[in-house]
Amino acid sequence: MTNRKEIANRALGLIDLTNLNDDCTPDAIIELCQRAQTRFGNTAAVCVFPAFVVQAKAILADTNIKVATVVNFPAGGDDVRATMHETKQAVADGADEIDLVLPYTALKNGDAETARHMVSTIRAVTHNQAILKVIIESGELMEPNLIKQATLIALEEGADFVKTSTGKVEINATLEAAQTILEALKEFGDKSRGLKFAGGIKTVENCGAYLALVDKIMGPEWAGVDTLRFGSSAMLNDILAALEGGEAVTSEGY
Repeated sequence: MTNRKEIANRALGLIDLTNLNDDCTPDAIIELCQRAQTRFGNTAAVCVFPAFVVQAKAILADTNIKVATVVNFPAGGDDVRATMHETKQAVADGADEIDLVLPYTALKNGDAETARHMVSTIRAVTHNQAILKVIIESGELMEPNLIKQATLIALEEGADFVKTSTGKVEINATLEAAQTILEALKEFGDKSRGLKFAGGIKTVENCGAYLALVDKIMGPEWAGVDTLRFGSSAMLNDILAALEGGEAVTSEGY
């Protein structure tokens, strides 16, 4: 048996509370930033579109909550120059973390060099200025060998985190893809690099399965705010409910 309250307490500070809805508004950003500050503690970050970085930074100025934003999102195109300029502007606006979509279609078509060039270019822009998370879109890559290849490209070119998904495709985070990425992370051998799960993780039970998998492969001492994140909005509601109640359930998956 795994206690919901224990899982929730562990996960709260690992959440990148997210609003990447196409109809997002300044009022929605105010609400998001308020939700990120709970009576049980703060989330790790909020993740917003680039247009809202300045607003979110201002609202959260007196907190420890980071502001993340997305670039080359969601399609993962191959225009490195445009993505570089987009990233430079986001960093200038104060983004603490950049979630970059890897050119995953190029990679699927055998063009690993474009994917590698994208990551290395954006790493140069963000170096010493922002955390770089590389979204590999595992649900589109599908094949374990491609997921592993994308993970290793991101890590070799300096990504701080590998992120599973944009949340904008049919298949997002899965335990199977997570296992492939974690095994590649372990093989890479740098325990300072991290993993962000995103897309479809909505409950404490979902979260518990991923945490159990992380502990199994990386060891329970590995997971922390600098190495593990959950990109979600819906999950926070269930975490807060668990912290209020904390009834026990059986963790699923791993």
